[in-house]
Amino acid sequence: MLEVEVRYRTPDRAGVIARLLALGAALAEDRTDVDQYYNAPDRNLKDTGEAFRLRRIGDANYLTYKGPRRDADTKTREEVEVPLGNGPAVAADATRMLEALGFRPVVVVRKARQVYALTRDGFAMEVCFDAVERVGEFLELEILAPEEQYEPAKATLFQLAADLGLAEKESRSYLGMVLAAEGRE
Repeated sequence: MLEVEVRYRTPDRAGVIARLLALGAALAEDRTDVDQYYNAPDRNLKDTGEAFRLRRIGDANYLTYKGPRRDADTKTREEVEVPLGNGPAVAADATRMLEALGFRPVVVVRKARQVYALTRDGFAMEVCFDAVERVGEFLELEILAPEEQYEPAKATLFQLAADLGLAEKESRSYLGMVLAAEGRE
């Protein structure tokens, strides 16, 4: 499955939310994500454009692999996410296992995320308002789509961005921005 995604800075959050609601979006979730990123024992994931993390959302835990980006216009990449058991003990066990296998912790990215759900052009979309520690506030538009729906999904995201008045696209990852903020770019 492809994660087709674009990210923008949002100087007018209230205005964007009003336009979203007018389009039929609904608030789906208000949460905090804590992402521990790792580097692989056999290669530098930054050099290959990949990412690997242990994500905690409340008590829920997930391992996520993201492949290299598909294009420069979006943040589209293959995404494989595996849910783990719930709770801090499971997260601690996963951390110990990854480190025993040679994965090296890189950085933790924390964000408060407000998720709106919207269906458009037959796609289930997420519109996420993110407040990321150390780097600021952003808005992500995201569709999970099969390979054959990549181009229509991308067109739908860009049309929604235009309809919401979004103009200041951000191509960097949160991981990259946090590393830069820490002087470890």
